[in-house]
Amino acid sequence: MSTPETEFEAAAFRRLVAHLRERSDVQNIDLMNLAGFCRNCLSNWYREAANASGVEMDKEQSREIIYGMPYEEWRAKNQRQASDDQQAAFEQNRPKE
Repeated sequence: MSTPETEFEAAAFRRLVAHLRERSDVQNIDLMNLAGFCRNCLSNWYREAANASGVEMDKEQSREIIYGMPYEEWRAKNQRQASDDQQAAFEQNRPKE
């Protein structure tokens, strides 16, 4: 059964995803360097939650949910080559997995 808190969290999630779709000019590397997560992280968390609930979902399916289109299509339309500064910042702050 849904609680008001769960409904608020779901609404906030939907708004975040919509915002990220509208802001395709913001690169994933910028998100990683500034916030420590990106669209791919969000899609991984979504997939992990689905799989934990017994819903089988692969990486491409969860990415399409977050990106609003197939990932490779989004990359072709929106992804730019990372600058040397962006790449250096990413390497310095790279998540430890």
